[in-house]
Amino acid sequence: MKRFELLATTMANEIRSGSRPIGSRMPSLRQLTTQHGVSQSTVFRAYYLLEEWGLIRARERSGYYVAPGAAPEQRQSTRLPPTLESAKVEISDLVFSVLEAAKHPDIVPLGSAFPSPQLFPLQRLAKSLAHASRLISPWSTVADLPPGNEQLRRQISLRYMGMGIAQPMEEIVVTNGALEALNLCLMAVTRPGDVVAVESPGFYAALQAIERLDLRAVEIPVDPVSGVDLQALADALDKHPIRACWFMTSFQNPTGAAMPQDKKKALVELLAQHDVPLIEDDVYGELHHAAASPLPAMAFDKKGLVMHCSSFSKTLAPGYRIGWVAAGRFTDKVQRLKLMTTLSASIPAQAGIADYLQHGGYDKHLRKLRGSLRIQLAAMDSALRRWMPDDARWTLPSGGYFLWVRLPSRVDAMTLHRLAIESGISIAPGPVFSATHAFQDHVRLNFGHPWGDRMENAVKTLGSLLERACD
Repeated sequence: MKRFELLATTMANEIRSGSRPIGSRMPSLRQLTTQHGVSQSTVFRAYYLLEEWGLIRARERSGYYVAPGAAPEQRQSTRLPPTLESAKVEISDLVFSVLEAAKHPDIVPLGSAFPSPQLFPLQRLAKSLAHASRLISPWSTVADLPPGNEQLRRQISLRYMGMGIAQPMEEIVVTNGALEALNLCLMAVTRPGDVVAVESPGFYAALQAIERLDLRAVEIPVDPVSGVDLQALADALDKHPIRACWFMTSFQNPTGAAMPQDKKKALVELLAQHDVPLIEDDVYGELHHAAASPLPAMAFDKKGLVMHCSSFSKTLAPGYRIGWVAAGRFTDKVQRLKLMTTLSASIPAQAGIADYLQHGGYDKHLRKLRGSLRIQLAAMDSALRRWMPDDARWTLPSGGYFLWVRLPSRVDAMTLHRLAIESGISIAPGPVFSATHAFQDHVRLNFGHPWGDRMENAVKTLGSLLERACD
């Protein structure tokens, strides 16, 4: 597609997904030229195309507005009704088999959990690492023990401040990626046999952590647009002695769902009534496709019950394994558990990322990264419309880099996964995202890699494999 077509498709996706409500004003020419790095003529041609599609209308001397006939995207994935029963989790064997199959470098990474490394400023980051490493004091082996490198925690605290959240750096603990932060939080608030509320579908590493710690899971349904079902959660809190919740409130993996701000506030208030901690997994929060970053649930926390976990693995430095948790009232427990388990995150990596955040232009990089993901989403959506059958369904996310696709009902996701691997393509089958191996007619696809013939042909091949993947 030409640049104006890509821009038009990106904005069309935002309109169809409901991110731009009917009657709302479209961005100005200046906003779009700055945001997307395109010329005014490109923006004009994109707006003319959106008018042809019936999605926007021009108002004299006022600009463009979303047209009344621009109905929200209807090709939505569906959710399962809540069971609200706690269950022992046995998911690791299935997850490991799926991950092992996707390791080969020649495999097209539609099932990958990471965006393409081509999207990261690795050379500039390496320069920060080299510079910071030369300045590391011999005493840093002690000084940078948990809670972690002071300069890095200060930079992270400043990023919270940029969202309007007064987060003391003393409550930030640096970890080996967000996954360790999440696991430490779970360890801090549970004991073997306790019940933990997780999303359904949800991040398979949460299920693996619950399995490893001998906990029980109760699955809370996730709406593919607005996230966790709060009524189902309220029912589960009344029925089970839930000790913690592990939720992604922004751009959830695998659905891409984003809880609206008022729903996040209601979630925090509901859990506060029951005095139940929320482990908030927010690794995709910086990858929003709209102009503004969504507030995390922790922004509404008044009791220190929300443990906000994130990392730089999905936005800047996947190989550095640097994450953190703003642990609230549980800071001391998390810090001690960190010392007792892995002692410290990499000291040079902490120093290198701190230097980059201070001098490397992180926000400029994020703007470029978000632009690439918007373009790649538009290309993925276009390819799926060309090659998938009409009864396939998906919901366009407003952030992150995953699409949750409901296959035709006769198709088995695990069979499709096997056939795709044989054809040199990885996908993430639905059962790995459920404690009960549900979602057998769903797959998660990654659009976080630059689009080209290889990706297009992979989607085309998946479409042709669907008939062979029938039950």
